Amino acid sequence: MAQPGSVSEQKDFEVSRGYAYYVFTLLFLLYLFNYVDRMVVSSLLPYLKVEWALTDTQCGWFASIVTLMMTVFVFPVSLLVDRWSRRKAIAIMGVLWGFASAVCALSRSFTQLIFTRAFVGVGEAAFTSGGHAMIAAYFPEEKRATMNGLFTAAVPMGTAVGVILGGVIAEALGWRYAFGLMAIPGLIVALIFFWVRDYKTVEVFKKGLGSADLSETKMKLGDIAKEFLHTPSVLFTYLGYVCNTFVTTGLMTWLPTYYHRIDGLPMDKAGVKTAVIFLLAIVGAPLGGLATDYIRKRLLNARMSVPAVTSLLTGLFLFVGFFYCEGTAQYLLLIMFGFTAPMFAAGGSAVTQDVVHPGLRAMSYALAQFLMMALGYTLSPIFIGAISDRSDLLTAFKFMPLFCLCGAIVFFIGSFFYVRDLHKVERVSLKQEGK
Repeated sequence: MAQPGSVSEQKDFEVSRGYAYYVFTLLFLLYLFNYVDRMVVSSLLPYLKVEWALTDTQCGWFASIVTLMMTVFVFPVSLLVDRWSRRKAIAIMGVLWGFASAVCALSRSFTQLIFTRAFVGVGEAAFTSGGHAMIAAYFPEEKRATMNGLFTAAVPMGTAVGVILGGVIAEALGWRYAFGLMAIPGLIVALIFFWVRDYKTVEVFKKGLGSADLSETKMKLGDIAKEFLHTPSVLFTYLGYVCNTFVTTGLMTWLPTYYHRIDGLPMDKAGVKTAVIFLLAIVGAPLGGLATDYIRKRLLNARMSVPAVTSLLTGLFLFVGFFYCEGTAQYLLLIMFGFTAPMFAAGGSAVTQDVVHPGLRAMSYALAQFLMMALGYTLSPIFIGAISDRSDLLTAFKFMPLFCLCGAIVFFIGSFFYVRDLHKVERVSLKQEGK
């Protein structure tokens, strides 16, 4: 087995440290506003349910339609990111989802709001693919999990802002204002992003078949598919993402309604109670990245073994909380869930960049997104809503620990393939556009 640290990548895209963090800050803010615009609807479900006499299953579709459209468009948009320009694609996506979010305020029926929310999903289709690719270019490999952990902290922050302010604005001004006002900041940052520096698109080649054949030809889609199919560590990482995001998306969407029904809280207060849980990820996500990078100095497969452990802990907190506790005790366990749930993402996202050719990094995370959205983000709110219609929300929540356990298992299996896959990766220098 190779010694830890024997595979290392220097930062080939030469920009100052200050500029790298400037671009990271813009990416972070876009990711935050991405989740603000996506999750604001969670605090508006009771208003929409009453106004249009909807079922819980129909309400679940307001969250699921976004990720369904992301699933449909993630591959074509990610190809643009990898083969055209990360900067332009990210900026255009930000403008599109921000504008679509604002238009949601004009909806007059269930069908109209579903239609406008669909365009939010089109705009968000591959933002994180481009974001992770740019982070991998701007920062060296030994800091990749740390920076991805900090990047992931935008998710709980955006969720909290969307849920809290959405409820506050809806209580004060009405739910339409919540959609309209929350869309403005993301639009501004997206416009600024048009002027950041990007690296030249990297062509992807395959080697000749013989041991002495040094010829190279440009990869076709079939060759790219084989690259991923022959990299089991990244495939197991994708499955781990599916299991964990199924849980977090379901609870993000439905916990405000749960506290509204169980505790009789108005939606602004229910939103705050939910937001406290997910705000713990602001600490958990970066800490997961720091711990993963630190452990990786001694255990090279830490970017998969650490997510296996944290997924197991997350499932344990949910199992005890939903099966054996209620009230304050249950809430404290959910706070612990909020701390450990995002810890898997820093290592997992780093794996999607570590073990693939630099010219396929956006596509690699796009595959993770596709599976997350098709099997996690899209199905989870509808799954919970459907069970709630037949029983109640607590019964639906009791299925969540099982998905955490599955996530722990697939990360653990994938950890046995990581080192081998890491050593297969070709090292490519990245150059700035226009040079």
